[in-house]
Amino acid sequence: MAAGGIADAPDPNGVGGGRSRRLDPRLSTPIRIVLGIALVAVGVVFLLVSMTVQTIAIVTGIGILLAGVAVLVTAGEGRAPDRGEAPPSRPAAVIVVRVLGVLLALLGAGMALWPAAGAPLLSLLLTIALVAFAVAIGVRAFQPGADQRVTGVIAAVATLAVAAITVFWPVLTLVVFRLGVGAWFVFIGLQLIARALWRRSPGRRDPGRRRGVRWLRTIGATVALVLTVAAAAGSGALLGGTPLPVPDAFYTPPADVPSQPGTLIRSERMTVGVPAGAKAWRILYTTTNPDGSPAVSSGTVLAPADPGPDPLPLLTVAHGTVGVVPGCAPSLSAEPFADGAGTAMVDMVVKHGWVAVTSDYIGLGTKGPHPYLVGDAEARNVWDASKAVRGFSALKVSTDTVIWGHSQGGQGSLWTGQIAASYAPEFTVKGVAAFAPASNLYALAEAIKSETAGKTVSAYIAATWDKVYPDLEVEKHLTPGSAGPVERIGGLCFNGRDGLAAILRGSQVPNQIFPDALLDGPFGDRLKEQEPTGPFPAPLLVAQGLADPLVKPAIQDAWVRSRCDAGIPVDYRTYPGLGHVELVGPDSPLTPQLEQWTLDRWNDKAPTPDCDHLPAG
Repeated sequence: MAAGGIADAPDPNGVGGGRSRRLDPRLSTPIRIVLGIALVAVGVVFLLVSMTVQTIAIVTGIGILLAGVAVLVTAGEGRAPDRGEAPPSRPAAVIVVRVLGVLLALLGAGMALWPAAGAPLLSLLLTIALVAFAVAIGVRAFQPGADQRVTGVIAAVATLAVAAITVFWPVLTLVVFRLGVGAWFVFIGLQLIARALWRRSPGRRDPGRRRGVRWLRTIGATVALVLTVAAAAGSGALLGGTPLPVPDAFYTPPADVPSQPGTLIRSERMTVGVPAGAKAWRILYTTTNPDGSPAVSSGTVLAPADPGPDPLPLLTVAHGTVGVVPGCAPSLSAEPFADGAGTAMVDMVVKHGWVAVTSDYIGLGTKGPHPYLVGDAEARNVWDASKAVRGFSALKVSTDTVIWGHSQGGQGSLWTGQIAASYAPEFTVKGVAAFAPASNLYALAEAIKSETAGKTVSAYIAATWDKVYPDLEVEKHLTPGSAGPVERIGGLCFNGRDGLAAILRGSQVPNQIFPDALLDGPFGDRLKEQEPTGPFPAPLLVAQGLADPLVKPAIQDAWVRSRCDAGIPVDYRTYPGLGHVELVGPDSPLTPQLEQWTLDRWNDKAPTPDCDHLPAG
């Protein structure tokens, strides 16, 4: 936190001119000491006592109130003139400082008396208070008779940097950054006490000692400035993500788009992120919007380096969450084949001679809206990518296929299997595999609505469903204060540093994004409609990490049990200690098992359902 501050307050023993009223010098020192002790006490409470958000708000308010009083007490005081030096005049700036002192006191009182206002509003009040304090320091530094102007300016800038941090981290400000606020209160309290005692000491007139004290204060303020500016800049970099790649002309459909879904429009060889022993293309093809109207999507094709003339086994892949806006498409990524079970997919292509086709889904490379977690729409995008590859002259693929998907793509793979007979009867599905699928979207939304990951996913749903289902008017019914975070999170991709930025922004949403009333109404009914219930046309594999913080194992257990109860055999495999991403990592035990399971399905080996050995409900 900012150094300097009240420590840079003018001398209570200074001699002022004009008619400005001033605090009696005999009272100034004890008042400063009492204020300083009180601020130190507030800071110590911050540093040593575990508190709720409401208690933090009360203590912060008291500290800001005390800081405002300190500004008022020292507002009209100037540096004591040296011998022969004329007393300074009282400028209008003193009025400005006093007004800011009153503002600080009122803000502090508001925070202390209204602790239930919520973290965002309390953080806003703290930000305003810090800005007011910084302005007071800056104005006072330039009034006639002020001592150490450079130190005052540095302290003011450092305080503004702290204010910027409270903007970036509205929730953490009152929970984690309270330690910094506490240190700030301790610092300015000690400075008040030290300054009061110094001004009463006999050695205060010694020029050498005065220069030493000034240098120490300037160094302290400079260190505080460097630390706070670095923290503010780092916060901005973390939360800002990286600039999205801009889809180039390849993703722009021609004026004459074929009306038949699953028609290949164009293809282009890929050179970035292609695994050794393979070659790849990005494709543009026709599909449909969630409402069934014509649309265009992009995707990728990964094939062996030497595919040969015979039809190759086809792996139809639904990818997981990468974002919801153009620029997030896997085909635009520097690692286009790393998503989900990427290691297993590359092995199937390079080692076993398969062709893997992945849809980007509409809205990620092409015009949207992206059908985020809208099962039927995702499945049509996935099927149309596989249909388009059948018209691809560079390869021959079989109409037999195995379907894979992770997370969002897990839900997508289940839906792709579910609509196979009606939407893609020309294909024979040999198996459907879903890894940590969002199988029961409503239960998932209920379970994680107050968690960071849940808020991030909820923001993606809110940002897309408002366009996919305009009749629901989702964004008009979000919890207060959620609209801004939804917009910011919705503009970030969910990969690399952008993924971290999205999660961090999710952590700063103080409340659940969807109010319970929204979940209990038509919106909740639409969430329930996204649950894939079958039937499925081929053996079904569901994999779940038991340490998954996003897709809760208990929800997956219940979904699998309900499928088994409905007579649908499921090969359900759980993995202790594995989280949402680790489940499909290269070192996961699922990776070799998935490859063997896929080969077994291709070779028509008997499936291994285990509905009789499910976890206890």
